[in-house]
Amino acid sequence: MNSLHFIKKLLITCFLFVIYSFVSFAQTEQWDIFEVVLKAKTNKKPYTEVNLSATFQYKNRQLEVSGFYDGDGNYKIRFMPDKTGEWTYITESNIKALDEKKGKFNCISPSTDNHGPVKVKETFQFEYADGTPYYPVGTTSYAWTSMPDELINQTIETLSNNAFNKIRMCVFPKIYSTYIRTDPQFYPFEGTKEDGWNYEQFNPKFFQHLEKCIDSLRALNIEADLILFHPYDFGTWGFDRMPDDVNDRYLRYIIARLGSYRNIWWSLCNEFEIMKSMDMDDWDRLFKITMEEDPYMHLRSIHNAIQWYDYTKPWVTHLSLQTIELLNIQKWRNEFQKPILIDECVYEGNIPTDWGNLTGEEMLERFWITYTRGGYATHGETYLNADTVLWWSKGGELYGKSPERIDFMRSIMEDAPANGVVPHESPWNKSTYLYKEDEYFLHYFGNAQQVAAALDLPEDKEYTAEIIDTWNMTITKAESVYSGKTFVDLPQKPYLALRVIEIKK
Repeated sequence: MNSLHFIKKLLITCFLFVIYSFVSFAQTEQWDIFEVVLKAKTNKKPYTEVNLSATFQYKNRQLEVSGFYDGDGNYKIRFMPDKTGEWTYITESNIKALDEKKGKFNCISPSTDNHGPVKVKETFQFEYADGTPYYPVGTTSYAWTSMPDELINQTIETLSNNAFNKIRMCVFPKIYSTYIRTDPQFYPFEGTKEDGWNYEQFNPKFFQHLEKCIDSLRALNIEADLILFHPYDFGTWGFDRMPDDVNDRYLRYIIARLGSYRNIWWSLCNEFEIMKSMDMDDWDRLFKITMEEDPYMHLRSIHNAIQWYDYTKPWVTHLSLQTIELLNIQKWRNEFQKPILIDECVYEGNIPTDWGNLTGEEMLERFWITYTRGGYATHGETYLNADTVLWWSKGGELYGKSPERIDFMRSIMEDAPANGVVPHESPWNKSTYLYKEDEYFLHYFGNAQQVAAALDLPEDKEYTAEIIDTWNMTITKAESVYSGKTFVDLPQKPYLALRVIEIKK
């Protein structure tokens, strides 16, 4: 009997070892999400009285990550590992069932399409964490996640067939004129807009739905430029006038839930100065909370209407601007020493308001001017249709002429040298071109119609030239080889660019 008992104990021990090994050596890709799920029952209020965090350790490096309550007794901690190899963790909580839970996992190399989160590169540009260049080619669909599932799926399908790799989008639902007055599928808090919200009770279904949408973007390698607050509520739901403690708690909660997504950017607000319930001190406070709560230091900015936030402040990583003063981009680069994103330069469409009726040609023109002056532009579309489903607000389909041409432009951007490309500056501030030392030049001529381009190239080097028709999406190689002060014949039409590249010997 003793022998049989020993064998049984040995088998049980081996079985538990196998199970423990399987759990302990769970695998997660670099820059993907490792999730710890814990169960607990408590009399404490889960969103306001329960504290939960975990310390993740890789060799001698430690990162502290906040957890969150996801409903039904489920507490979660999400972590995005940035190094391959073994990570360990231990939890800390004021609830015994959640405290001092230990584990480990193995972080493996990322898959082909996983380049990690985007970060600032060389002051004015961007790159993924693995060093792959990232050129923001954005679009805008503020409330697409608040729409019915059929329309959401159509939006994702549209994005999958276009060049956009960033989308500006709101967390909270939005109301604006006749163009969007849609109640969302779920609300962020328990309660109703008629009877009021329980600001101490988040609604997990709302955030689970938002995560599902952001997951869809991540699968397409699209950055979610997530607008955390906005003024376009007008008391309809009241999310534009919540108390300070609720704003702070909401911000900490959403960062705990979404910070581990590699495709997240934090945009504190859209047209922040219109939100009269907050002042500059409030925005400073919320920026500081974002920095403190986000261990991954995702990109952070805030969007203006007319008045500018102080973009020199250290918690701002890039400028997110609404402006049509594109000739000032070089000046702003020099002043702020940060990347310039013109996130609203007016939209292609046909609505009877001055911010939503650009031609496709003008939308594309503003993209090219922004890029060749050293910034990056964001698209929007506001074409009326029978169902009033404007891409800018609700998503759905794109009808404009600029998206496919923006796709063509993105290919030009990605063909440029990865490092060292800068905008040309002159006292006249009229030239619109990028260059890299004496080896690469990209001129944009806009709506001009000159018969030739005048170049001033080094005498001791030879260059090829390509005429780029940005509207018809063609590239025509000039037959000659060019050096010194010279001319390249052009077909005397608008929306041309010229790419000049040194012939390496």
